[in-house]
Amino acid sequence: MNVIDILKERGFIEQTTHEKELQEFLNKGPVTCYVGFDPTASSLHVGSLVPIMSLAHMQREGHRPIALIGGGTGLVGDPSGKTEMRKLLAPEVIEKNVHGIKRQLSRFIDFSDNKALLLNNADWLTKLMYVQLLRDVGQHFSINRMIKAESYKIRIESDEGLSFTEFNYMILQAYDFMKLFENYDCRLQMGGSDQWGNIVAGIELIRRKRKEISFGITFPLITTSNGTKMGKTARGAVWLDPEKTTPYEYYQYWVNTDDRDVQRFMALFTFLPIDEVRLVNRLEGADLNYAKIVLAYEATALAHGPDEAKSAYVAAAKMFGARYVPRNILPSSIIHRNHFEFKDISRIADTDHISQKEETYLINESVPHSSMDKAKLKEGIPAFKIFCLVGLAKSNGAARRLIEQGGAYINGKRIESFESLVTEKDIDNMEILLRAGKKRYHKIKVES
Repeated sequence: MNVIDILKERGFIEQTTHEKELQEFLNKGPVTCYVGFDPTASSLHVGSLVPIMSLAHMQREGHRPIALIGGGTGLVGDPSGKTEMRKLLAPEVIEKNVHGIKRQLSRFIDFSDNKALLLNNADWLTKLMYVQLLRDVGQHFSINRMIKAESYKIRIESDEGLSFTEFNYMILQAYDFMKLFENYDCRLQMGGSDQWGNIVAGIELIRRKRKEISFGITFPLITTSNGTKMGKTARGAVWLDPEKTTPYEYYQYWVNTDDRDVQRFMALFTFLPIDEVRLVNRLEGADLNYAKIVLAYEATALAHGPDEAKSAYVAAAKMFGARYVPRNILPSSIIHRNHFEFKDISRIADTDHISQKEETYLINESVPHSSMDKAKLKEGIPAFKIFCLVGLAKSNGAARRLIEQGGAYINGKRIESFESLVTEKDIDNMEILLRAGKKRYHKIKVES
């Protein structure tokens, strides 16, 4: 079984070019492949995980992946999959975005010792001479064929139309492929289904200019079972940058996966053995919920590291009740190999039976938080108002009742009266920790 078979059985592949030749090519030994990443933001999001994971699988099977950051093409804008023109970004913004994306990709792919390459097409595209490009590359492109490409066709028929700037994108991406072929013997390009036309254009350019065969693979557009685009929530995109989406929020995104998607997402977004993943479809009820915990744990460990996955898992156990995942559920998961500091995980759900050290460990950056100016605390704010303000109570009246019933805490100490004021004296290391009941926390970060 080669890497194409692995990608197929896990649900990565929608289309390939030269399928028989591609299989033979990969069976000959290690190859170099690439995926391009658009630097329109300082972070990639969950929707980028399919191409990221495909490169990771290629590396695990002994091949050399190239992650190509579109620092040059980002100055032009890719019309693929868009009904309107992308906003053109300034070079300094793109440069900042490139650095952020590099950090995130390094979580999934090992770039040490040339095991993988991380390149920026700005290094060659920004040095191109326009007339020379037209003579050497442009002559191999047919306008008639280009406008039939789905990405161009949609834009041409839209109200906004297709700009001449964007029209050049296919030529530039094809040039990227030829450049990587010439410099790194890269013969395989992979990308989303909307990139099919651009990939085929690159294959054709290599054939015409270098008289060599190259290959392409496209991935399907991943949607949830209810039809929404992967990585989209009511609050917006789910980012890989912990500053944009905290590891705890990231973990919760996967825990809340629709029952119908668990097995499919497990195959795509974890490295768990496919034989174990297939068994997920047989699970139901509590066992299926355990599988969601494993999915969340594995996905968070990949994107943010095992320590953040552990913290998110324990924080969720604290707020929503502990769930010990039985070892017969996806036994290869690292969740079973991690020995938590809590000998009896059921104790996590009960605040009154854990030590202050344990509680401090539980409450980390994963817990929901907000900011407050230190000056506002100088004269003091009624405790019930703060609990309502941060969402730990639905109204001021509900907050008063919570305090009267002994269910409100500040920094682990029960609030005795709803008339109590929260002041500068309650600041601990520039933070104030609020708790409602046994499981609901909110951290106020105090800014001077």
